[in-house]
Amino acid sequence: ECLERIDRLSADSAPVWGTMTAAQMLAHCAEVQEVGNGNRKLEGTPFLVRLFGPLIRRMVVSEKPYPRDARTHPQYEQREPRDFERERARLLVQLTAFRATEQESPARHPIFGVLSHEERGWAAYKHLDHHLRQFGV
Repeated sequence: ECLERIDRLSADSAPVWGTMTAAQMLAHCAEVQEVGNGNRKLEGTPFLVRLFGPLIRRMVVSEKPYPRDARTHPQYEQREPRDFERERARLLVQLTAFRATEQESPARHPIFGVLSHEERGWAAYKHLDHHLRQFGV
């Protein structure tokens, strides 16, 4: 489902809310997935985020959708122009890498602690769904 929705995006897809371009959104989602996959370090985490990590974790793995105005980790902010096709390919590589870990044991997230594969999958889907809805797909 997500792959089909990603395929419906174009470089000039306009956001329903927020200020990121479609390319910036794909870069944002790719970097979040890289950290979730353990392929990139998460740096510069504010003290309050580390302190409230367990509470944030509950929000991440809950059924409740993210609010439109939810803040992101400073590392994930996208302010520079991005190449749409490059960022789409980058995200697809990370989603494929996650799918390849299906049988692996739980993994430690730098903020949320140990997450089961199911929790990691739900968190990835929920985040990606949030941003795909942001762009109307």
